[in-house]
Amino acid sequence: GMMSGRRGSGYGMMGNGYGYNTTSLTPLTVDQAYQAGGEYLAGLNNPDLKIAEVMVFDNNAYLRVVEQSTGIGAFELLVDPYSLAVTPEHGPNMMWNLKYAGLNHKIMMNGCGSMMGNLFSSTTPADITATMAVTPEQALQAAQQYLDTALPGTKTAADADPFYGYYTIDILRDGKVIGMLSVKGTSSQVFMHTWHGTFIAIQDY
Repeated sequence: GMMSGRRGSGYGMMGNGYGYNTTSLTPLTVDQAYQAGGEYLAGLNNPDLKIAEVMVFDNNAYLRVVEQSTGIGAFELLVDPYSLAVTPEHGPNMMWNLKYAGLNHKIMMNGCGSMMGNLFSSTTPADITATMAVTPEQALQAAQQYLDTALPGTKTAADADPFYGYYTIDILRDGKVIGMLSVKGTSSQVFMHTWHGTFIAIQDY
């Protein structure tokens, strides 16, 4: 089964799909998003975490956070362009993340990431592994098969970014990023990220 974000929302892929109305706002810069994310991570008090990528869209900025010790994706964050508030991304980051989903849910419920840093050590099962039944190549294949039907003329990026339980993959049209999707690591289920809006800029770190 393939998923495309919140069903029945009435938004297309590039709409935010979650009721945000940011069309009149000035989009964030990469530096603003990176600074906001850095302050958020500092509040979590886990020196193993770093921002590996910032992608700016007109609805929000997307941050990919990785473990420095493993290079594996830890979780994904969104930065609001109006308030600069940083929150865990919804979708696969909340549903399929085997290592950090519990932390993400508790941060969302408490509404304050800076108070939840100790949960990294207290809620992570020791036996969680990044090894998935679905290989990166299989994830890319499943994603391309989905795009061939849902968004003809688009291609996946060359790499599938691994997280604990899923992959996130950029979507390209004419070689340029237009969005992203995720693929579940146990079943190749595809989930489209429908909330970002129009792509503006990207920076790797």
